[in-house]
Amino acid sequence: MRVTGADPTHPADSPPIDEPILLRLAQPLREAFERAGFTADGILAALGSDVHDALGRGEPTPVRRRCRALGDLGTLVRLFLLADDVDAEAARNALTPVDPADAERGGLLARPNATTVRALLDVRPLDLGHGTRWVVSDIDGSTREVAIGADHVLGVGHASLSLVRATPTRTDGPVTLLDLGTGCGVQAVHASAYAARVTATDLSARAVVLARVTAALNDLDVEVLTGPWFDPVAGRRFDRIVANPPFVVGTGDVTHSYRDSGLDLDGASRTVVSTAPEHLELGGTATLLAAWIHVDGEDWRSRVASWLPDHGVDAWIVQRDVADPALHVGTWLRDGGLDPRTPAADALAERWLARLEDADVTGVGFGFVYLRRTDRPTSVLAEDLRHGLEDPLGDEALDVFDRLDWLRTRDVAAERFAVDPATAYEDVALPDPDGGWSTVVRRVHRGDGPAWQHEIDEDGAALLAGLREDGLPLADVVELLAAARGVDADELMPGAVALVSGLVMHGLVRPAGSP
Repeated sequence: MRVTGADPTHPADSPPIDEPILLRLAQPLREAFERAGFTADGILAALGSDVHDALGRGEPTPVRRRCRALGDLGTLVRLFLLADDVDAEAARNALTPVDPADAERGGLLARPNATTVRALLDVRPLDLGHGTRWVVSDIDGSTREVAIGADHVLGVGHASLSLVRATPTRTDGPVTLLDLGTGCGVQAVHASAYAARVTATDLSARAVVLARVTAALNDLDVEVLTGPWFDPVAGRRFDRIVANPPFVVGTGDVTHSYRDSGLDLDGASRTVVSTAPEHLELGGTATLLAAWIHVDGEDWRSRVASWLPDHGVDAWIVQRDVADPALHVGTWLRDGGLDPRTPAADALAERWLARLEDADVTGVGFGFVYLRRTDRPTSVLAEDLRHGLEDPLGDEALDVFDRLDWLRTRDVAAERFAVDPATAYEDVALPDPDGGWSTVVRRVHRGDGPAWQHEIDEDGAALLAGLREDGLPLADVVELLAAARGVDADELMPGAVALVSGLVMHGLVRPAGSP
């Protein structure tokens, strides 16, 4: 199959690619990369940390200077990571045993003149935690000016890497996984390390080809299917679903298939969130990137929760960021290669902002939706997580669902608890006018995972100080605290149960005996 783009007459279509030829090139390409050290670790070691950082920032000059002394590896870095024109003979040597003629016919390379070659595709080594994998996508224009075609296949970006870090990988046995909207196949490659069978889908014929090439280049067995949304897997269920769909909140127009769904406003996210549970096995989980509008007078939590069925789902909805309409539109204009100062971009921005204004949109939220299929009434926990955090969310979602189950089935007052070792207590005080210090806020912080923090009062601090793995049940600790305060325990109990339940949910306090 020779793919030329969503609209061959579009002036910004991506260069044509030939699937059979590219698949045939996968093995010799892998041999060339391994021989030259074109791997995540190999490139870091050869460039050094400072120059490698420059590469990550999109500053090519320090990288080109270092590449002069790196032989075949330097040629491959310039060819595929900087998108430079390089000497044809040097490229032939670096790519041995690849047939240069096949590379040109397949759409991997082109000859701008008789003595040089250039890459038409981005081929990027990536370590997702299980050694180097190579990802094949379209060139994004950050190093060489290129048109961003309507059928452009996005490469390794912030969204795809954030989804990798947010996806649970802990399993109790062999699992099947669906990667919905696979694009170039980043999530499918990541999933192949922990899933027994991976199926990937995409509406874009070009994305399907590049995802298959990515899988072949890494010698991975991934089933890649073409079609919209869940249509290619109708009637099938999976243990895990991961999705980075075209979730951008827009007007319903499609200018770039990797971001525009053709559905108005947040219709793409609504479609994925509402349909995913139907394709999960009982107990199966989904990790979805999604966006939702903030409408004047409407709680965003209620909006996203309304996309779910009344029965059969546990949901943890995590909002990581909110953009005002102008920032949202400007960001995605630049993402599509448009200069916001040009008449064409101005016309598009005008139409886009008008649609958001007509819908009373005050902001656009972005984050993760975690789902688990159950046989119980639907339960939804939606919360903001906009602060910075170091550890990946990943398996935290599975822990959240386990904590939900525990809290559903226990009498919290009758249980014993311990403060998690990663929990820190902070007492913030300001100078008192009468001398000394006056506490203005008390907090407990979780030192790992999502880095949650909760404000507590003096009674809450005393209560937590009384929790021990081998100590008293919560009700008895409250009794002692009430006696010390000279109040009735019944007055303190509801607040104590609510506090401890919230801290258990966020992992700052754990039930006695739990790991």
